[in-house]
Amino acid sequence: MAAILKACKECNFISEDDTCPRCGGTTTKEWQGYLAILDYTKSEIAERMSIKANGRYALKVR
Repeated sequence: MAAILKACKECNFISEDDTCPRCGGTTTKEWQGYLAILDYTKSEIAERMSIKANGRYALKVR
C-alpha cells in the first residue's frame, strides 16, 4: 500500500501526517505540484516561497 502524501495548508511541506511536523498546521490531500528543496540558502524558488528548510513542498495547496 502506497503512502498518502499530504501538504500543509500553512507552509506547503509534504508529509504523511495529519498535522505538519514542521509548523503544526493542518494537512490536506488536495495539493498540486512537487518541489524538492536540497539547499534552501541557494534556491531562488525557496526564497520566493519563504521556505526556510530543506524538504519536499507542494506548489499549490487547497
